[in-house]
Amino acid sequence: MQHRIIVLGAGYTGAIAAGRLAKRLRREDVAITLVNAEPDFVERVRMHQLAVGRNLTPRPFSEMFAGTGVELKLAKVTGVDVDRKTVAVLDANGAEELEYDSLVYALGSGWNDQGVPGTTEHAHQIASRPGALRLRERLAGLDAGETVAVVGGGLTGVEAATEIAEARPDLDVVLAARGGLGDWLSPKGSRHLRKVFDKLGITVHEHAAVAAVQADRIATVDGTSIPAAVTVWTAGFAVHPIAKATTLEVTGTGQIVVDSTMRSVSHPDVYAIGDAAMVMGPGDKPLRMSCASGVPTAWQAADAITGRLTGGKLPNVPIRYYNQCISLGRKEGLIQYVTADDRAVSATLTGRVAAVYKELICKGAAWGVANPKVIPTRRRPVVRELARAGSTAGAPA
Repeated sequence: MQHRIIVLGAGYTGAIAAGRLAKRLRREDVAITLVNAEPDFVERVRMHQLAVGRNLTPRPFSEMFAGTGVELKLAKVTGVDVDRKTVAVLDANGAEELEYDSLVYALGSGWNDQGVPGTTEHAHQIASRPGALRLRERLAGLDAGETVAVVGGGLTGVEAATEIAEARPDLDVVLAARGGLGDWLSPKGSRHLRKVFDKLGITVHEHAAVAAVQADRIATVDGTSIPAAVTVWTAGFAVHPIAKATTLEVTGTGQIVVDSTMRSVSHPDVYAIGDAAMVMGPGDKPLRMSCASGVPTAWQAADAITGRLTGGKLPNVPIRYYNQCISLGRKEGLIQYVTADDRAVSATLTGRVAAVYKELICKGAAWGVANPKVIPTRRRPVVRELARAGSTAGAPA
């Protein structure tokens, strides 16, 4: 009997994990099913580009995983029972229940309205392709001189504001940040960010937490009213709620608590990766939600599952940070080098060179997802006793 591995979610982490498992395990020993609601891969790090009218390269899963042995299940995940080891899904044919021996949970995250009144009714988000496409349509309908307010001074907000300002110089772009603009960067990085914002004509409201969103304006906690024909909300992410509804051990925010191999501390047949996992990094600090954090967790989980099923070595590669890659439109960029625990150092790369660097990083990440068969790896046989032990290890430890 084949060991049944189900991967939930085909973003960067889920797709990479499925492809890596398929390269490392013999096809006759495992059945790998990748469950995703959409038929093609979405480059989430490019949603700000999609929102301003740029077209992205289509990457159908049917082509990406052809010949790998990975079965694609186009369905929406509606529930997970980690005690019965089943996944409830809904596809074009109706509801169905899938059974697994090992589960890789990679459902990721979506936008977080932070409970701010009016956000869900009036703000746009770019945490998903549908959200980016809705914003795209709205921006296309704006007249010259109208204002776009971007809420959130993190990486997503900075990239969104600069992309919109560059693509639509006829609009007034405003950024409202809870803290100072680029206050997590080095002094050199912060100066460059401000220089680009000034050049693009972006108005910045610093230390301006937003208290409410209305159809035509945003209001800050200090009572300032900022007119906005369109509001783009980028103030953080929230994990998919399904894990919190299970008996898995999760954090207060719903992230699954895992060990260094991405294995659930409460249910050893479940692995969580990417934004869905609470992973401790250098300095005993939780890894932030990002592609830079997520991809290594996918490698770690796939290699851990392979090791446990084949009797091989378990991965012992610390996950750390090297830099933060920030696009500032298509012509400018900022590469902020950081310590292992993500603190800015003095070294930076700026300007056109940084923009090219960031583009290469994005292309490389997408290429790695889209080409799971390119780098040859010897497939290893599953040890039946280990597979059986793993398939009965679902009870809380």
